[in-house]
Amino acid sequence: MTADTRDTASSDGTTPWHRRVADTVWRLIVTTVAACLRYRVTGLAAEAAFFAVLSVPPLIFALAGAIGYVSDRFTAAQVEEVRQAVIDLSSSFLTESAVDRIIVPTINDVLKGGRFDVISLGFVLALWSGSRALNVFVDTITIMHGLGGHRGIVKTRALSFVLYILAMITGAVSIPLVVAGPRLVAEVLPDRADFVMNFYWPVVIILCICFLATLYHVSVPVRTNWSFNLPGATFSLIAWILGSYVLRWVLTVTAADSKSIYGPLAAPIAVLLWLYILALAVLIGAAVNAAFDTVFPQKTTMRARMELMNRIRNRMTKDRP
Repeated sequence: MTADTRDTASSDGTTPWHRRVADTVWRLIVTTVAACLRYRVTGLAAEAAFFAVLSVPPLIFALAGAIGYVSDRFTAAQVEEVRQAVIDLSSSFLTESAVDRIIVPTINDVLKGGRFDVISLGFVLALWSGSRALNVFVDTITIMHGLGGHRGIVKTRALSFVLYILAMITGAVSIPLVVAGPRLVAEVLPDRADFVMNFYWPVVIILCICFLATLYHVSVPVRTNWSFNLPGATFSLIAWILGSYVLRWVLTVTAADSKSIYGPLAAPIAVLLWLYILALAVLIGAAVNAAFDTVFPQKTTMRARMELMNRIRNRMTKDRP
């Protein structure tokens, strides 16, 4: 078959279905890789991971300060457990002398009674740095869809702020359920309903995919079909799980039968790398969704891109002498 014959067959719609599927998949892969390279997702993922790590210490101190107001409702053992957890976390980031001279006296003072100054300052710092990490996602997702500048800076920052608050609430509820959920469900369920445990992790995975799809959905500044974000959300979750396993294997190998090569910085570096993998997976998932929007464009995003181009063109015309 000559090239002309192939072109005629393609134009007549007689191309074999497997050839059309292969061409579509190839276009999606090329568009995704091009978006990742164009918008430097590796650097943006590092920025998001850094601000996420930066938000953890002030958030923990704010929560510890809040415990001081309700410490009477907790036993001494529970308060001591919180105190030791904060000290252990601080020891991962700071030197032993800094922990003994600054962290331990501060946490002791905070847990004796409520400290509004610690709560307010801690939450302000946590909200600023945490929302800054989410701002990277929101801004990059918007730009990947060709809608950069459609939503103003103030609206983008406000959306990131709200999303971070919702993420903290969701994490406070979901993380304990993920950690202790299977055991709690097994204790509550009767013996006849043990088969329900087979659906626990599939339900958790589905909820995580829905959460990621919602993040992608609200980050696009125009109304889109929520289901169009499922490919990127699914890819993001799979990439994050695989990346976490690889990171765990690397850390296990480097620390086997000897002290970690990173010394006292091993714990914060591990957390930073894990958050980097998470941020990278989320951004690549956004590129996957943007590729789908390029290959199978939605009417709303196409209209918004045309309006944005016309606005820029009119502005350039007015600026001409």
